[in-house]
Amino acid sequence: MSMQPKEMVPVPEETARIARAAFPRGNVWLTLRDALGTIFCDDLFADLYPRRGQPAEAPWRLALVTVMQFVHGLSDRQAAEAVRSRIDWKYAVRPEPR
Repeated sequence: MSMQPKEMVPVPEETARIARAAFPRGNVWLTLRDALGTIFCDDLFADLYPRRGQPAEAPWRLALVTVMQFVHGLSDRQAAEAVRSRIDWKYAVRPEPR
């Protein structure tokens, strides 16, 4: 796996609208994304990846999901499901469209 650093793109407008409607008084993960953007950036992980090979998932996203997984005490499968199904997690990590 190789890393192709990318700029962090904003949360899609529709995702932001739905997340705000679901959490009108806020949420820790929405606040984190709004206040800090992302705690991690790809450049922090550049030395850990080879220059060639199939592209890997953004390392900042993996690091943030790992922190979120730890906070909630989730297994790997449960964390993957949370990224797929929870709007607050989607807002925080902004998964790439498949």
